[in-house]
Amino acid sequence: MTRLSPVPTSAVLVAVFSSFFSESSAQNRIAAAAAAHALSVPFQPLANPSKEAVFVKGVSYPSPGELPISKVRSELPKVFSPGRPRNQFTRFRWKNDIVTTVFWVGEKATRNNPVPNTASSWDPKWSHNFGGFDDPKIENREGWLPKGFIPKQNPFYIALPYNDTAKLKTKDSARKHIPWFEEAYYRDGKSVVKGRWIAIRRGDKVCYGQWEDCGPFETDNYEYVFGSKRPRTKGNGGAGLDVSPAIRDYLGFKWNARCDWRFVDLHEIPDGPWKTWGSNNPFALGARDNTANFSESITKLREMRDVMLNPRSELSEEESASAAGD
Repeated sequence: MTRLSPVPTSAVLVAVFSSFFSESSAQNRIAAAAAAHALSVPFQPLANPSKEAVFVKGVSYPSPGELPISKVRSELPKVFSPGRPRNQFTRFRWKNDIVTTVFWVGEKATRNNPVPNTASSWDPKWSHNFGGFDDPKIENREGWLPKGFIPKQNPFYIALPYNDTAKLKTKDSARKHIPWFEEAYYRDGKSVVKGRWIAIRRGDKVCYGQWEDCGPFETDNYEYVFGSKRPRTKGNGGAGLDVSPAIRDYLGFKWNARCDWRFVDLHEIPDGPWKTWGSNNPFALGARDNTANFSESITKLREMRDVMLNPRSELSEEESASAAGD
């Protein structure tokens, strides 16, 4: 009968394992020694091999023929409410306790609103392209919309105190501070913030809207919009966010409130009335075209095609508005 060879010594196993390493570094020698030591330990039968393991100097090794068993988690994985944006694992943080005021398409100039909202920072024909006067009076509204017409653009819109273009050029501050600049930029002077989505939170309610104008009062406060500073303006109690009547009504306040807000990516936005209307709304366009993968890149490609086929002899509407505001 053939006799089994005795268990090899650690020294022999070290030499064997060392031959598998191409470099004779101190780290590799240590690894070879550890593997050799583990295999040179005589086998110890276990009372319950499916659940126990041999422990050598504080190191656990599986029993022969046994696969490692993952530790059972003591709690279920955390999930997020579909009606609210995620508070973790997102690239945009909340800006808390921001004075929030109301503005609307077609608003005339007043002492607290020195610049009329018949035009926006990017659209000189905003009222016309929106489809009319977005009357903020409750008695002149029906649901989330003004009475008398269905807006051509998303009625869930907002303004933040920053414009990324000036004098038909993209600002240097935009290149340095806008988190999504590299992924969205494709032409000098073309805004990469217009149409961007944010979440607005008041109490236990969260609403979503698109960035369609600049304000209140400021147009270059990037330290606040993209950074950690507080709003720079002192107007309207230091307001840092303007919201449309539809957002005001959804969050349940009258003319001003303190809200939290943050930028959101499209995949974070849950179903809601903010997805329903507007030629500038990717969700509404996707529903109209019966496609779920509509992207702003389609708009960019169409514009680039038009520019190539028809070289511009005059400024676009958006560029005209930017030039007029500077």
